[in-house]
Amino acid sequence: MSIIMNQIGTVFIPVSDIERARDWYCEILGMPQGGEILFGHLYIVPMEGTSIVLDSKIFAEDHIFKTPAFHFNTKDIQQAYDFMKTKGVNIITEIEHEHWFNFKDPDGNLLMVCHC
Repeated sequence: MSIIMNQIGTVFIPVSDIERARDWYCEILGMPQGGEILFGHLYIVPMEGTSIVLDSKIFAEDHIFKTPAFHFNTKDIQQAYDFMKTKGVNIITEIEHEHWFNFKDPDGNLLMVCHC
């Protein structure tokens, strides 16, 4: 047994404007907007399971996700795709293999939604 646990505690996402990013992520995840920003540059997105921390201190063009580091789960991929379109999200791919699609956040981080 290792002292290092086989769990992911959190994923940090580099963002340029912490308040804008907080509100955008909360909107697409159906959460109330306006939560507390810590230390002027961190926002912990309240998630089930692995956490997401938005961090404006680590933002740089060469730090944005060029490939998805994780995916958001959905029970209905078509409904999720349609929802993101209505929100004006920058969708990068169509639904692939009836299972997933990629999109970008306002800072250009490449993210994914996947049918679970």
